[in-house]
Amino acid sequence: MTGRVPAARPFVDRPVASLEAAAAAARAAARTWTLPEPELVRSGMTAIFAAGDVILRVARPTGPATAGLELATVLAAAGVRVARPVRREVVDHDGQSVTAWERLRPVACSPDWRAVGAMVAGVHRLDPADLPPAYPLPPASALPWWQFAPLLDEVADLLDDPARAGLEAAIARHGWWVQRPGDVVCHGDVHPGNVMTTADGDVLIDWDLMCTAPAGWDHAMLLRLERWGGSPDVYSEFAAGYGRNLAGDDVTVAIAELRLVAATLLRLRAGRTDPAAMVEALRRLAYWRRDDDAPPWTAA
Repeated sequence: MTGRVPAARPFVDRPVASLEAAAAAARAAARTWTLPEPELVRSGMTAIFAAGDVILRVARPTGPATAGLELATVLAAAGVRVARPVRREVVDHDGQSVTAWERLRPVACSPDWRAVGAMVAGVHRLDPADLPPAYPLPPASALPWWQFAPLLDEVADLLDDPARAGLEAAIARHGWWVQRPGDVVCHGDVHPGNVMTTADGDVLIDWDLMCTAPAGWDHAMLLRLERWGGSPDVYSEFAAGYGRNLAGDDVTVAIAELRLVAATLLRLRAGRTDPAAMVEALRRLAYWRRDDDAPPWTAA
């Protein structure tokens, strides 16, 4: 990898100001680009609106929003299927940035995980110097939700002793991985929700957490898909397309378990204000207590 100063934060690491503010920004962009009235599709860190055949992404990026448009061009040139921008300008509205993308039309079939694995391998072959200079590329270990000590402190009053002991044991057992260098460019969040199957093939979406990490970072979620109620065959197919199976790699196994830790703590924190999140958090805590009947998790 060539020299590049690591970023401190990923492209998007904070949610939109509010759904009302995001909707106002989407309407402003629709007026600017003469698009139909936008309708909310989903919201998380980024709020997604459909305006006819265009998708409007409303976000508060840590760098210029145009860098995301430039990244799509670089990825497509590398053979990675991504959504295409339909406008090269950005609408800024009340501290939020709106970009316009083609509206992908999903079809009702499972992804071709071999094809997805091959695309991720292509991402891992990228040289950081080939990415847009303004697009942040932090080390994965620096992501704020990977700082387990403060996260544990935040939710200490919500944890029973067995669950806390299970979480702390996993952190102690696997925390050594951060001493390994982050040596490839990673998508950052490869899981079934970020793969959209269209009539023209599978598309990798949501590049907001692009980072540098061991290759196993992009394998980890699929490696432990059974915890989310998925089939272990998904990872086998993904690994075949990638060209290497990392199920026996110590770093990948460590990252996979710690990603489960992060997912649990974040959902528990969200549960303070979201009753549905608390229901899911309690499901996840059963795994850390090593309950024999611990249910599979859901992404909601």
